[in-house]
Amino acid sequence: MARYDIQNAEMAAMMGGDTRADTFCDMGLMYATGRGCNVDLIAAHKWLNIAAIRGCDRAAELRADLAATMTKTDLALALRAARDWMTTH
Repeated sequence: MARYDIQNAEMAAMMGGDTRADTFCDMGLMYATGRGCNVDLIAAHKWLNIAAIRGCDRAAELRADLAATMTKTDLALALRAARDWMTTH
């Protein structure tokens, strides 16, 4: 079930609209809290980073809080994942 929801959220976010950054932020929160999926801090940081880049101030704050709890290795993986997603979408 969570995979279906995640795929739909990714598709909605890619299609555009005023709430793209909010959708990315919600995805980051979903992974950070394990709402409907396993907790994945790397994925959470990735989506919060993308949301922040797209203009969501709340995501930028949440991303900073999350980064403070992550290892340097996990943070590097999250940043790479966000960069890869941004270059392909």
